[in-house]
Amino acid sequence: MALTPAEKQRRYRERLKAGAPRLDIRPPRDRRSRPQRWRDAVAELHALQEHYRHCLDTPPDALCDTLYGERLQAIVDVDIETLQEIEPPRGYGRDT
Repeated sequence: MALTPAEKQRRYRERLKAGAPRLDIRPPRDRRSRPQRWRDAVAELHALQEHYRHCLDTPPDALCDTLYGERLQAIVDVDIETLQEIEPPRGYGRDT
């Protein structure tokens, strides 16, 4: 059964009086700028593409002509170099 707002408030106050620790768990903020996050994401994509390229170069013979091989080839064929050349805008007139 759901508690009424008054019951929730009473329980909260009882917890505070009892000295129960408060659990304010928040994920840490990402303090990187958007351009830095872009560069990091592109670098991660490049690293994954290299891993998949290695997998494509050394697959078992049974997997070469399967959907697995086709998908690896599609990932390897993506031009990530173009993404590396893009410099995203900093925004709000700070692009000078």
